[in-house]
Amino acid sequence: MRLIAIRLAASSVLSCFVLVAVAAGPLPVPPVKQGLWEARMSALDADGHEMVPPEQAALSRLSPEVRARMADAMKASGVSMPDTNGATKACLTREMFESGRWQQMASEAGCTTKYSALSGTTWNWHSSCTALKSESDGEAVFNNAESYRTKVTTTATVMGKTNTSTRIVQAKWLGADCGDIKPFAPPAARK
Repeated sequence: MRLIAIRLAASSVLSCFVLVAVAAGPLPVPPVKQGLWEARMSALDADGHEMVPPEQAALSRLSPEVRARMADAMKASGVSMPDTNGATKACLTREMFESGRWQQMASEAGCTTKYSALSGTTWNWHSSCTALKSESDGEAVFNNAESYRTKVTTTATVMGKTNTSTRIVQAKWLGADCGDIKPFAPPAARK
């Protein structure tokens, strides 16, 4: 259960941030507003059609008690539990983008990223995570300061099996007030 919570929280928040937590070197601040954001994640099937990600289906099979514990754990990390439509909310702040902690997380995970485009409207990148045995190609398109879309295709080898998956995140700004959702704080550095 904890692994599912961590994976869901990380993928939801990091996708929402566009940074994907694998960037190396200084990054510009994404051209988005600070405040409460809603992100909906989908996956692509073998035919390229959008579908509900497997993690969302796994959540629906959890008991109410386990879901409640997972929701508490995610809330403590600054992320809402996905609603029945798969929407997750996170509070984005300027301090989070400027902290530099994202680069440390990537380095600790053994990841590097090279950008082929980094403009005010489009970011394209390739990430390589040796320790995680994964390679990703991503694109973020900023429609405006209140809306963006990311698409990340990852090939990873887990337990000797190689799998390729594509995740799409559509995010929209809900407002400057984050309400009861505290700002997401990246995990502290490992000691």
